Amino acid sequence: MASKKVITVFGATGAQGGSVARAILESKKFAVRAVTRDVTRPNALELQRLGAEVVKGDLNDKASVDSALKGAYGAFLVTNFWDALNKDKEVFQGKLVADTAKHLGLKHVVYSGLENVKRLTDGKLQVPHFDSKGEVEEYFWSIGIPMTSVRVAAYFENFLTAWRPVKASDGDYYTLAVPMGDVPMDGISVADIGAVVSNIFNSPEEFLGKAVGLSAEALTVQQYADVLSKVLGKKVRDAKITPEVFEKLGFPAAKEIADMCRFYQMKPDRDVKLTHRLNPKVKSFSQFISENQGAFKGM
Repeated sequence: MASKKVITVFGATGAQGGSVARAILESKKFAVRAVTRDVTRPNALELQRLGAEVVKGDLNDKASVDSALKGAYGAFLVTNFWDALNKDKEVFQGKLVADTAKHLGLKHVVYSGLENVKRLTDGKLQVPHFDSKGEVEEYFWSIGIPMTSVRVAAYFENFLTAWRPVKASDGDYYTLAVPMGDVPMDGISVADIGAVVSNIFNSPEEFLGKAVGLSAEALTVQQYADVLSKVLGKKVRDAKITPEVFEKLGFPAAKEIADMCRFYQMKPDRDVKLTHRLNPKVKSFSQFISENQGAFKGM
């Protein structure tokens, strides 16, 4: 174990970080140092059982980040905008890891980034949970860190929660309210990201200095609805909601999600072929829903 190079995985008890930590452990090429705020969580204990070194760490604390990265060959960083709903905090965390990685001479950082939509659209669209990651991504490149950014498509998991089909008021069917028009939207299960990242660490010569868009497949909202109909045995239709109507729905992130879908309609680069090459077992939306039918009980 001691002879293996160490990869530090931040957010290791979360969905994305956990997927990455498990995949790296499974590939057996690197040792994993799993960083979490609470080392007593079941997910943390499970990673320990699988062979990870589990350490307590906090992305807001310089000394903590320093000790998490000391002696590591590489790191995987995912930050959570929704944790504090705070763009500045996410940028602070990302830059702190970047500065520390530079100081300690890490050889490969894989960052879960996204596009800086505000900059790319000259301020017309603002998607804070993209923009903050885009800003961090730009900072990593600017200070010359050997980095790969993985830009992950919309999570299939969103269809179990925020984008769950809603019963129509005027009949025996359900609607999907995602403001994409007829433009296909890329998607992937968060559980499938780990194997992709693990293989990126295994091939630094191919991926250092690159941004890679990840997607299992791209479907229109009606195609997502058709899959849900088929697997769940319920009628599900595209609500055909526009971004203009969606942003007035009045819940906290309505405008942000509307702008995100406007950006998705501009077809940012997500590479289905490459994603399948890096993880041949990546699940289609149909497989994902079949495996998660239980989440729709009571529909």
